[in-house]
Amino acid sequence: MARTVRVERVQTSDGVMDAHVSLPESGAGPGIVVIQEIYGVGDYIKESVDRLAGLGYVALAPDLYWRIEPGIALEHDEAGLAKAFETVQKLDQELAVRDSIDALKALRELPEVTDRRAGVLGFCLGGTLAFGVAIQADPDVAVCYYGSGIAGALERADAISCPVLFHFGGQDQFIPREQIDRVCTFAESRPDMECHIQEDAGHAFDNHEAPMFHQPGAAARAWEITREFLGRTLPA
Repeated sequence: MARTVRVERVQTSDGVMDAHVSLPESGAGPGIVVIQEIYGVGDYIKESVDRLAGLGYVALAPDLYWRIEPGIALEHDEAGLAKAFETVQKLDQELAVRDSIDALKALRELPEVTDRRAGVLGFCLGGTLAFGVAIQADPDVAVCYYGSGIAGALERADAISCPVLFHFGGQDQFIPREQIDRVCTFAESRPDMECHIQEDAGHAFDNHEAPMFHQPGAAARAWEITREFLGRTLPA
């Protein structure tokens, strides 16, 4: 059976945003909201959605830049990175968390999502936003890849009631090691949380569309951890 891909329209408090959806070959399964990095919902995020669908999940990636300009998808090169930093400065991250929560609600309402079970998984900016969703809402699981704002939100993390997986690179040029260690120390205090550091990796090591960041070995190791974690906490 061919995998189905479509665009859903997600109602938010201020309007409607598009979301890229990919279904598993079975046609149904638990849901995962895939939260974008600073480049927007481009090929990398869409391929991540497809990769999760390949594991049996109904995966949905909302266009969180919709208030700035719908459909932003920047190139993964130096010019694109500069534009991404410029664009993310315009993003109201609290609104982006709320939009992500609305996306989670919409995902749970899809007929293909079994038993309304759904989690969140985010990269970079999305890692921080996924952590915010876990604090403010009720995802069944959260996976946070190298979110630079996670350490600053730990004081609110006692509100989290779901399993959480953190990924970091030990050589991350955007997140100080002290902050990474603080997140991992917090995770060690919670039986439902895990923190993994790929010591040889920098920021955005999973992003195969960005040659200046991608590190295949670290990406493969972290993905296997993610796959196993989701298999335990949100089995498809």
